[in-house]
Amino acid sequence: MGDGIYVKDLRAWFGDTLVLRGVELTIAPNAVTAIIGPSGCGKSTFIRCVNRMHETVPGARVSGQVLLSGEDLYAPGVDAVEVRRRVGMVFQKPNPFPTMSVFDNVAAGLRLAGVRRRARLQEEVERALRHAALWDEVKDDLDKSGVSLSGGQQQRLCIARALAVEPQILLMDEPCSALDPIATAKIEELVHDLKKELTIAIVTHNMQQAARVSEWTGFFLMGELVEFGVTKELFTAPRERRTEDYVTGRFG
Repeated sequence: MGDGIYVKDLRAWFGDTLVLRGVELTIAPNAVTAIIGPSGCGKSTFIRCVNRMHETVPGARVSGQVLLSGEDLYAPGVDAVEVRRRVGMVFQKPNPFPTMSVFDNVAAGLRLAGVRRRARLQEEVERALRHAALWDEVKDDLDKSGVSLSGGQQQRLCIARALAVEPQILLMDEPCSALDPIATAKIEELVHDLKKELTIAIVTHNMQQAARVSEWTGFFLMGELVEFGVTKELFTAPRERRTEDYVTGRFG
């Protein structure tokens, strides 16, 4: 079972610029939560705050709480590196480690976590690649460079890399925006399968994608969470005028 995340009064800054304004929402366990909104509305900053990546940017800071299984990930003494293991992240552009083979890309996090035994690594790498629906395509090419794969395969390799360390949550920041429709369909199918075991949040520009893959949707505008609810309801009967304008294409 995945675990839910409860975000409470989350604010984020780049230097003096406030980019998230007191966001509160729950990312439900074993479901997909989509985050939608126009460019620059704070979607990516929001998910980067959830796994403590926002603070890696010079001058960036965060206030508020992010609770995973009741534990505040921003509490004093919480190890940010451990948070990033528990809350995995997949980015917009596939980013396999360019100097590493397919196998080593997936094994990287395991090795960092101290797994050394070759047999155990092989077992875990295969499990992660199967999980990411990539094993059958790469099992004979594990020694090949990760960047020799197609774009869609590279993205699934990055998903396998995140899954290898068994995160509780998987965050995806526009994971299909650099992919063609066929590769996109594969990722969407994969997201559907993964939510049985994980909690997933996906940032997407594509409202059709949000409608297809998610149970819950949050609409962000200018750093504020305007509306949050069941995906179907948010798209067909939004409560807020600004949400309605966005989902009907009047602006954005």
